[in-house]
Amino acid sequence: MAVTAPQRKRVCFQQWIQPERIEEYKRRHAAVWPEMLEALEAAGWHNYSLFLRPDGLLIGYVETDSLEAATARMAAYEVNARWQAEMADLFEGIDTPPDEAFVPLGEVFNLESQLAAARAARAHHAPSAAGTTTQTAGEPA
Repeated sequence: MAVTAPQRKRVCFQQWIQPERIEEYKRRHAAVWPEMLEALEAAGWHNYSLFLRPDGLLIGYVETDSLEAATARMAAYEVNARWQAEMADLFEGIDTPPDEAFVPLGEVFNLESQLAAARAARAHHAPSAAGTTTQTAGEPA
């Protein structure tokens, strides 16, 4: 029996970097410790990206089975505690380690999901074997 991998969820979150510390934040992220990179991957952080606005708004995106579970797995790595301590003074308005201060954003649109639904609906209204179609109100005949 084949074991299937857990479904990955897309997670987007925001935080704030102190505007006067933005260049330092960028410098540190240009050369993340290899040990930290390996821990993130092993803990289930996939397609992880950070985006930074000039005023300090930080947007993160990750695909994972669960943000809570991936964060808990990272907590088991000693390198994570060191990294969080190293980064903490760059953030604005937090009193916990940065990886515990994520503000998740709700997804309001996803192209792939809506395309799949639209295509499924279209297939449902496709011509039948007898050559007839189901017409939806408002569609041209």
